[in-house]
Amino acid sequence: MVESSRPDSSLWAPVRPSGNLTDLIVARIEELIDRDELAAGTRLPGERDLARLLGVSRPALREAVKTLEAHGRLDVRHGQGVFVVQSAEEAMRARLANLEVSLSELFAMREVLEAPAAEWAASSASEAEIAALATALEDEKAARQPPVDFDHLATLDAAFHLHIVGVAKNRFLAQTVGVLQEMLARGMQTTLRIPGRIERSARDHREIFAAIERHDPAAARAAVVAHVTGAREAALERIRQEANELRPRRRTRRAPKRAVEG
Repeated sequence: MVESSRPDSSLWAPVRPSGNLTDLIVARIEELIDRDELAAGTRLPGERDLARLLGVSRPALREAVKTLEAHGRLDVRHGQGVFVVQSAEEAMRARLANLEVSLSELFAMREVLEAPAAEWAASSASEAEIAALATALEDEKAARQPPVDFDHLATLDAAFHLHIVGVAKNRFLAQTVGVLQEMLARGMQTTLRIPGRIERSARDHREIFAAIERHDPAAARAAVVAHVTGAREAALERIRQEANELRPRRRTRRAPKRAVEG
């Protein structure tokens, strides 16, 4: 598509201020890119013109452009303008790559928090606390029976881990429960739907419980590390597969047939 320097008013209807203005501008421009109304190489109207067309302030527009640049959708070339640089497919691959990095960090933090929690729980768990943990394990087992309600199972799965944090009786961990809940919720949503993960998670939880029940801190820590590592590898492998599926297939050219010599 040829670069355009004239504002196309048919594309740039004013943004209705029904939420965060910067987010609305981002959504509008991404929608235009995703619908191929703004193709790669297209130059956006100048800041003043675009702000007027969208009916927004220039500072809000500036923040939106920064966000879109960070998302890999726009390229800001100083002295030249702002250009569309990615198709929707390319942007999705970029998002998946960013998700892979963030998930690696997520699971790394889960290991940092949950491994010592299991170790401390194995050292100090009372009979009543072990019985309560066993009940949580049985609730999970029942939720794994088909048809599986994945949202309910994810809640119970996270509750099992959070119960261990409670048994650990560590004030710092108790203060981070809210953060851990968010990490667990995202991690469960990412992994539980992967084929085979429900069964693997069940085995891992049984091993974690067994180590805590027999008051074996080292085994409890090792079981949690193995569990988090397996979940991380499964999640990242799924993301890589999704990214590969988005890659355009290369067309193979067949060599012209040579005439057979007699």
